[in-house]
Amino acid sequence: MDFSKYYDLEKYIFGEVRDNFLKKGYLTAQEFFCIIIWKANRAKTKIRKKLSASGSVAGTVKKITEQIFEANNANDKLDVLLKKWRFGMPMASAILSVLYPNEFTVYDYRVRDQLNLKNIYSTKKYFEYFLPRVQKEAKERGKTLREMDKELWGKSFFQDLENLLS
Repeated sequence: MDFSKYYDLEKYIFGEVRDNFLKKGYLTAQEFFCIIIWKANRAKTKIRKKLSASGSVAGTVKKITEQIFEANNANDKLDVLLKKWRFGMPMASAILSVLYPNEFTVYDYRVRDQLNLKNIYSTKKYFEYFLPRVQKEAKERGKTLREMDKELWGKSFFQDLENLLS
């Protein structure tokens, strides 16, 4: 096994993990938690504990990701994570951004603040306010959703860095 693939977690999850999901219709616990750790390493223990309350973590992850795979549309996919499994919007959107990068982008406070948007918690507001704004910015700049997300996040990070050093 080539363990070096875990070094560049973003490349691994947007490549091999996403491909595995599309082929099998679900993720393994290891694949799923690579997404969790990529988004927010600090959340991994809390999420593992939450998922283990429903049975084995591996079985619960398979069930969740099968439900996402089988959901009819983007709204339903997000609802699986927000309503059925009670994930927060940032984590739910991160998971779906990996699995469906042309339909979702990561809802993150840094990106939200760069777009001057208010905090959102619902599927409806994600699709009415947040996603269309990122799509508009991406289209205007000739970028993919993922590229736009990285640019906006990076700009926020740089501004914080500048503030720290000023």
